[in-house]
Amino acid sequence: MNLLITGCNGQLGTEFKKISDSDTSYQWFFTDIDTLDICDQEAVDLYFSSNNIDICINCAAYTAVDKAEDEPQKAKLINAFATGVLSKVCKTHNTLLIHISTDYVFDGSSDKPYIETDNISPTSVYGKTKAEGESLIKKSDCSYIIVRTSWLYSSTGHNFVKTMLKIGSEKSTVSVVCDQKGNPTWAFDLAYVIMLLIQRNGTKIIHEIFHFSNEGIISWYDFASAIFEIGEKDCQAVPITTKDYPSKVDRPANSAFDKNKIKQFTGVKIPFWKDSLIKCIEEINRNK
Repeated sequence: MNLLITGCNGQLGTEFKKISDSDTSYQWFFTDIDTLDICDQEAVDLYFSSNNIDICINCAAYTAVDKAEDEPQKAKLINAFATGVLSKVCKTHNTLLIHISTDYVFDGSSDKPYIETDNISPTSVYGKTKAEGESLIKKSDCSYIIVRTSWLYSSTGHNFVKTMLKIGSEKSTVSVVCDQKGNPTWAFDLAYVIMLLIQRNGTKIIHEIFHFSNEGIISWYDFASAIFEIGEKDCQAVPITTKDYPSKVDRPANSAFDKNKIKQFTGVKIPFWKDSLIKCIEEINRNK
């Protein structure tokens, strides 16, 4: 099968590049904005036709949550409009679209982990544009798998883990929110389970949403403390509440996911968050 990865230079796209080095059972195609504008339907259609794309994994996204409040049109263009273009082209070419969405489609008011059928109610520009992207996929009637994830990090790009490691090398203390809870997700683990979804489903027609993150519910404060411990940083995380942290965005108080559906579908044993964090920090240290 021919697999297209859009947004290939981001955190998740980079993990697929690593997988492609050893997985020769697929023909891999990697694009980013410099090689394929996914807002240009004619260009996308031509690319799919020329390369006989069987599966498109859309890793492209506008993920700057705070900045999106000041750039709503840019966030909408990438997270909604471009997703709509891809879904239309996938429908035309009978291509399976695997799209990455987010915990921000929920408002975070639930007192239990979110399941796939819970009503979405985004409160931020970022969350609203990602929710709109999901809606456009469904309306297109293409074959799709939407994978919602949360607190994504990796050894590349900009993310909470790398930011905390940098701060830990420069400061003795840092204030971190302790009343927002969720599940960290190592980008490698997400890429791995997406490949399991492909193996399980192939190119059969499917219309499904799955939730995926690492196991274990923690706060950002817990996460930062673990990063300093594992990264051997002489820095202490100081717990503060959301109201003490100035932000343009109302971040979900609870963004934890129930992963039973994806476990049953793929048979995956999801790693515990701290085990994956250890592996990621080891990778960061190797790449220095």
